[in-house]
Amino acid sequence: MADVIIAGGGPTGMMLAAELTLAGVEAAIVERRRTPELVGSRAGGFHSRTIEILDQRGIADRFLAEGQRVQAAFFGNTKLDVSDFPTRHPYTLGLWQNHIERILAGWIEELGVPVHRGLEVAGFAQDHSGVEVQLADGGRMHAQYLVGADGGRSAVRKAADIDFPGWDATRSNLIAEVEVTEETPAGVRIDEVGIHGLHLMEDGRTMRVIVTERQLGPATEPTLAELGKALTEIYDTDFGIHSPKWISRFTDATRQAATYRSGRVLLAGDAAHIHAPSGGQGIGLGIQDAVNLGWKLAQVVKGLTPDSLLDTYHAERHPAGARALKHTMAQSLMQRADPRIGALADTVADLLTIEQARKQVAGLISGLDVRYDLGDGHPLLGRRMPDLDLVTVNGPLRVFTLLHDARAVLLNLAAPGSIDVGPWAGRVQLVDAAYDGGWELPVIGPVSAPEAVLIRTDGHVAWTGGGTQSGLREALTTWFGPARP
Repeated sequence: MADVIIAGGGPTGMMLAAELTLAGVEAAIVERRRTPELVGSRAGGFHSRTIEILDQRGIADRFLAEGQRVQAAFFGNTKLDVSDFPTRHPYTLGLWQNHIERILAGWIEELGVPVHRGLEVAGFAQDHSGVEVQLADGGRMHAQYLVGADGGRSAVRKAADIDFPGWDATRSNLIAEVEVTEETPAGVRIDEVGIHGLHLMEDGRTMRVIVTERQLGPATEPTLAELGKALTEIYDTDFGIHSPKWISRFTDATRQAATYRSGRVLLAGDAAHIHAPSGGQGIGLGIQDAVNLGWKLAQVVKGLTPDSLLDTYHAERHPAGARALKHTMAQSLMQRADPRIGALADTVADLLTIEQARKQVAGLISGLDVRYDLGDGHPLLGRRMPDLDLVTVNGPLRVFTLLHDARAVLLNLAAPGSIDVGPWAGRVQLVDAAYDGGWELPVIGPVSAPEAVLIRTDGHVAWTGGGTQSGLREALTTWFGPARP
């Protein structure tokens, strides 16, 4: 019996399983796909904060080795430069989702995460002792907690009777990988219908196609004939498309779960929020959900903290998701060449030449501006900890290196021994270090240097010290449970 069952083996589910496993909790993935190969490439990469999260676990290089680093943060058709952002990764990584999933699958295999393929969650029953998961084939599994990471049509969310309010689709796109017999135009076309383009893939034969449909498409699996019709309506030819590897339809429907938790059942990734792919937020949002939830769920399972800690998952990630969804709706609207929308897009483009406006929007897209509401205090509080180059008695060390094992850190930058983690030593590592450089946060700019920082497992700052330990004990209790001898 696993401690936690995760429905869905996409990027969110795999990241969550890894977080739980690193924390010493047994997690198992239930995935309806029978093989790990993702049919189609779907999403095309992720932004700076997601790369930082992977760096915090020591696996960013696996993705960087295969992806393409590009300055590709966009708002509508306006390119936003993030190269001056204070991060080791001031860029977007272009990498198709099938490769992202393959790399993550290799990592969780190394960690020993069991993946049960060809199975699908159909429902569940929960009580004070755990969750009994009902599988579509009639089988059953039992765990302390169930997490639905099973996509926008989440069976877990529906079985939990969690509302999914939002906005219905107004526009649909077809995306596919096919072969063609005619020469295709280069580049992307944006017109009053939407965004369209054909791009030759690495094999030199297959075309990746995206085309906006003139009418909202049905909620069914699209056909080659539908793709041909949509292309013809835009380009006056279907380019002789044939031999499709896959065809899919996505829309600009935008919805968010009313709550991310119902008792022992939680939601993450697309099961918790769906949106248009404009801006490339999808995979990053899911991975950020996973790293926020994983360590909290692990501590509750291990009995270190009360299960009320899980309520902070919704309290932190729901507002962050809502911001991103609002952004993607605006992004999607501006990816058309309607004269009125074009006028709006031009106005916004002019505004984004203002330095602070550019930083504000780019901070949101990159995920580097996320701040969880942990109260008033130092500007670092609730934000991601910068990856500083520290000096320790054992030599130079990066902050993110301290997080590789998914363990929280109390970083002492004052005199060695001037701060103590006390009875939390088994849960939080104390590190004495020196750092003489400046402190700068994305969007915010330079901030004063703290003398000590409590860094949560997800890389966000839970407490800062300015010469005293005031508030430290309370922060340690809140996030890592009551003190024990």
